Amino acid sequence: MADPRPFVADKLRNALEQLPYMPRAIALVWQAAGRWTAIWLVLLLIQGLLPIASVYLTRTLVNRAVVVFRTHGDPAALRSAALPAILIAVVMLLTEVLRSALRWIRVAQAELVQDHISQLIHRQSVAADLSFYETPEFYDHLHRARSEAAHRPVALIETLGSMLQNGVTLVAMGAVLLPFGVWLPLALLLSTLPAFWVVLRYTITQHQWQRRVTPDERRAWYYDWLLTSGDTAAELRLFGLGDYFESAYRSIRGRLRSERLDLARQQSLGELGAGASALLLTGASLAWMAWRAIRGLISLGDLALFYQAFQQGLQLMRSLLENVGQLYANLLFLGNLFEFLELSPRIVSPAHPSPTPAPPREGIRFGGVRFCYPGSSRPALVQFDLFVPAGAIVAVVGPNGAGKSTLLKLLCRFYDPESGSISVDGADLRELSLDDWRRRISVLFQQPVHYNATARENIALGDLQLPASEARIEDAAKASGGQSAILALPGGYDNLLGKWFADGAELSVGEWQRLALARAFFRDAPIIILDEPTSAMDPWAEADWLDRFRKLAAGRTAIVITHRFTTAMLADQIHVMDGGRIVESGAHFDLIAKDGKYAEWWRRQAK
Repeated sequence: MADPRPFVADKLRNALEQLPYMPRAIALVWQAAGRWTAIWLVLLLIQGLLPIASVYLTRTLVNRAVVVFRTHGDPAALRSAALPAILIAVVMLLTEVLRSALRWIRVAQAELVQDHISQLIHRQSVAADLSFYETPEFYDHLHRARSEAAHRPVALIETLGSMLQNGVTLVAMGAVLLPFGVWLPLALLLSTLPAFWVVLRYTITQHQWQRRVTPDERRAWYYDWLLTSGDTAAELRLFGLGDYFESAYRSIRGRLRSERLDLARQQSLGELGAGASALLLTGASLAWMAWRAIRGLISLGDLALFYQAFQQGLQLMRSLLENVGQLYANLLFLGNLFEFLELSPRIVSPAHPSPTPAPPREGIRFGGVRFCYPGSSRPALVQFDLFVPAGAIVAVVGPNGAGKSTLLKLLCRFYDPESGSISVDGADLRELSLDDWRRRISVLFQQPVHYNATARENIALGDLQLPASEARIEDAAKASGGQSAILALPGGYDNLLGKWFADGAELSVGEWQRLALARAFFRDAPIIILDEPTSAMDPWAEADWLDRFRKLAAGRTAIVITHRFTTAMLADQIHVMDGGRIVESGAHFDLIAKDGKYAEWWRRQAK
C-alpha cells in the first residue's frame, strides 16, 4: 500500500501557499464595502452568541416544566416556566431578524464587491500590452479571473464570517459540555476530521481540474459565440456550418460534464464514509449520556441541554471544518484573480520622460528596426529604415504580410522593436511619456470598432478631451465623406447605430469606415495614420475623398497605408514594402519610370 504521508504533506504545503492571498482578499472586500462589512461583523458576533442563550434557556424550561408536571399545573410553577419560554421565543425572533438583516447586507456587499472587481479587471485589461492579447495564456488568465473571481471575495468573507460565528458558538458549546466529561469536546473534533479531509482533498482536486480544463471551457464558449453571434450568422447558413459547430460544442461539453460528474461522485462517496463514522461516534456519546440519566446522575434538563449542545456542537464543528475547506477553495480561485492583476505591462512610460514634440518639426525616423510578433520566429520588420518628414503625406504600399500595419503598431508604441529605434525629432519613443505621445496620434485602423452608440458619440469618441460641439462633429463627418449617410438616418447625428440595442440602425461597411475616418479627423492630433482608408469605398466615394484629403491633412504629418495605388498617388512620397523592408521610394511617376515592383503592381491594378 502506498505511503499517504507524501500526499498529505503535499496538500498541506499547497494549503499554506494560498494563505498570503487571504489579507489581500479581505482588503479587496474592505475597499469595496467597508461600512457594510463592519456592520456585518457586529451582527455575526451577536448571532453567534444567541444559540448559547437558547441552550441554557432550554435547560431551564425543561427543569421548570418537570416541576409543572409534578405539581399538576401549579400557577406559580406555570409562571416560572413561562419566563424562559418567552425568552426562547424572543431569541428565535431575534435570530430570524438577524438572519434577514445579514442576507440583505450580503446582497449589498456582493453588488459592491462585484462592481469593484469588474473595475479592476477592466482597468487591467485596458492597461495590458497588446502582445498579451496574442497569447492563449492571457485569455486563460482572463477567463479564470472573470468566471470565478467576481463572487469569490464575497464567498471568502461569508466563509470567514461563518467561521467567526461558528467559532464563537463552538467555544461556548465546549464550555457547556466540559462539565459532563473532558472527552466530549474531543469526541466532537474526532467525529468531524474525516469530513474535513474529504473537503480538503476534493477542493484541491476540483481546483486542479478547473485550471486544466480552462482552454476547453474557452473553446466551448467560442463555439457558443459562433452559433449565436450576428457576425457569423450569414456564413453559418450559407456553408451549412451550424451542425458542425454544434457537434463540436456538444463534444466538449459532454466531456467536461462527464469529468465534473465523476469528481462529484467521488466526493459524495467520501462524504458518505465520513458521515457514517461521525454518526457512530455521536451515537456512542448519546448512549452514554442517556445511561447516566437513567441512573439519576443528571436531570432531564441536563440531558436536554447535553443533547442540544452536542448536536449543535457537532453541526458547528462540521460547519467550521467545511468552512476551512471553503476558505481554501476561495483562496485557490482568488489566486486566479490576483495572478491576472499582477500581469505587468512592459510598454510603459519612463520614470523621467523627455518632452514630447508637438507637433514634430523634423520628422519620424525608423532606424535599423527589427521586430517579431510574440510567439513568432518570423520577423515582421528586418533592418527597417524609414524617414517621414514633418508635415508631409507619405504612403506605404506593399502586399499582405509585407509589414505595413506593423509600422502603425510600433509607431503607436503598442510594441517596442527588438533592436533599432523609432524616434521623433531625434527623441526615442521609449524616452517619451506614453500617454502624451499617443495623444499626438490619430489613427484609422484597418478594422475599426463599430460602437453601438449614436453617430454623434461615434465621432466624439475620437477625442474625449475635446468639446463635442456640433460644428466640430459636422466638420469631421464632412471631411470623411460620411455626413450624407448620417443625415439619411431618421435621427441624424442622434440616431443609435448598430443592432445590439433597440432602435439602432445598421450601416454598410463603407459607411462604418467613413464614420471611423470622421472619428480620426475629430481628434486634433499633429500625426495622422490611416490604414487602408479607402478599402471599403467605391471608386466614386474614393475619388471624392481623395480630392479633399490633401486639404484635410494640411499642417499634419500623414502616413497612409494602402493597397490602392490610386490612393497612394496623392502622397508626397511613396515607400514600397516587401519582406519587412523598404525596397523602393519616390513619387508616383518616378517609381513608374524605375520599372520596379511598384511599376509592376501598378500595371496589374491598371488591368
